[in-house]
Amino acid sequence: QVQLVESGGALVQPGGSLRLSCAASGNIFRINTMSWYRQAPGKQRELVATVTSGSSTNYADSVKGRFTISRDNAKNTVYLQMDSLKPDDTAVYYCNVNLREYSRIYSRDYWGQGTQVTVSS
Repeated sequence: QVQLVESGGALVQPGGSLRLSCAASGNIFRINTMSWYRQAPGKQRELVATVTSGSSTNYADSVKGRFTISRDNAKNTVYLQMDSLKPDDTAVYYCNVNLREYSRIYSRDYWGQGTQVTVSS
């Protein structure tokens, strides 16, 4: 019943900017931690950024100072603002949301479908 829909991926030149969005919908009781991961072909998926329910944030060293994660609780949406993009940022970006549904007594992780970010001249 819960669905995560991502948007915002594109082809962009080095030094450019993009903003990714991920909106959660369904029978959601409470959203806990929201995160962004990325994965390049043939490589391990890595954690990029996390924002907690208290709006505390953490970033991978490779994106500190360039990326900003934020959340809009009224819209059940998490964003990733990406500035000063580099070719090494090229990957499929996935959102991950830990939440509890009304019909469950436990919380679990849900994944978005992924959105392609390509940084190239």
